[in-house]
Amino acid sequence: MGEMFQTIRNAWKIPELRKKIFFTIAMLIVFRLGTYVPNPGLDPEAFSRLIEMFGSLGGAFDIVSGGAFRTAGVFAMGISPYINASIIMQLLTIAIPALEKLQKEGQEGQKILQQYVRYGAVVLGLVQATALYFTVRPHGGVIDGGSVWSFLMVVFTFAAGTAFLMWLGEQITEHGIGNGISMIIFAGIVSRGPDAVSAMITYYKLGSFGSGILGILAIVGVLAIYLAVIAAVVWVQQAERRIPIQYAKRVVGRKMYGGQSTHLTIKVNLAGVIPIIFAMSIVMLPSTIVTMFFANSDNWFVRMFKNPQQSWLYIIVNALLIIFFTFFYSVIQFNPVEVANNLKKNGGFIPGYRPGKATSDYIAKVLNRVTWFGGLFLALVTVAPIILGNLTKIPGIWFSGTAVLILVGVAIDTVQAIESQMLMRHYKGFLE
Repeated sequence: MGEMFQTIRNAWKIPELRKKIFFTIAMLIVFRLGTYVPNPGLDPEAFSRLIEMFGSLGGAFDIVSGGAFRTAGVFAMGISPYINASIIMQLLTIAIPALEKLQKEGQEGQKILQQYVRYGAVVLGLVQATALYFTVRPHGGVIDGGSVWSFLMVVFTFAAGTAFLMWLGEQITEHGIGNGISMIIFAGIVSRGPDAVSAMITYYKLGSFGSGILGILAIVGVLAIYLAVIAAVVWVQQAERRIPIQYAKRVVGRKMYGGQSTHLTIKVNLAGVIPIIFAMSIVMLPSTIVTMFFANSDNWFVRMFKNPQQSWLYIIVNALLIIFFTFFYSVIQFNPVEVANNLKKNGGFIPGYRPGKATSDYIAKVLNRVTWFGGLFLALVTVAPIILGNLTKIPGIWFSGTAVLILVGVAIDTVQAIESQMLMRHYKGFLE
């Protein structure tokens, strides 16, 4: 933690980096101001009352949007359509050879794929905005009762808000510090911090933690759990498994090459927060459909999916999906056979294992063990808050595992981006 603040302090002394930091802060302020701009076609008070209808699903949307969902702001849908479009594009890249070829073409191919993601985000934004409009219209959330003009105004305002956030994130990536989309999500989650503190104070006043010293000790315990989870997430995010690599000596002319030792590094949390997002998208799909189209019905099926986090079936399925997608994404990102072939071509080998199949089998074995640990950790961090909320009947004050992972991941990535830019500036000054 001290090294992180020291890095930021050193970056602040460099005029070029200071401008980038100022630009990033300015863009995030624009994002926060936009969350308070209401959609002109909706009644904010009526829309806010409808949040209760969404149950835990509404709370998840509100956190991602930085509070704009609750206030019916123009950024109510947040950046989620862009994230979903990115996920779909990653899956299509695996399935469609033409897209896979584009991905391997370097920067030009990435630009084309990124353009497809933008188009997909706009389409998904329009679809999501349309579904949201038809959800709130029967409950009096639309100002003029539901004319064609109000439909166009609400839908295109929400879609334009998502498109603007997408553009804002790209500007931060190009002219600021770190990944712009991640920074917007980071700012949205951090902005909900005061609400979490307020909820904790409210529960304390109501006696949910107990009275007197017992209540204070309970709050201290909750804060200790927060710190322990953050420390564990930081540890796992930074953890890696290093496999020793030895390069054989070879003589070319009068010079000898190779002979050095290095490491093949495999990150413990290779997939990052992607498995959680994949799993959440799947398990929340039935809840979204039920909430938007069958909210007025009252039967066991609707009750189960209206507040899915209160169901043990949801918790188990969510954990299993997270583990599955952790393996799925790790296989996509890291191919042991390809790594083993590259080592063989460059004269590298793992001590004790023959080049080729034996090496790839060993790397796959290590990758599976690391992935099991990473997947179980992601599942535990995700479902533990839900279980604690169900057991204590105080769901509003427990940490969100996804939020913690995003916050820690973005913070670490941003500091690393600052360090890399400082290093580039150092070498550039040295060469000049």
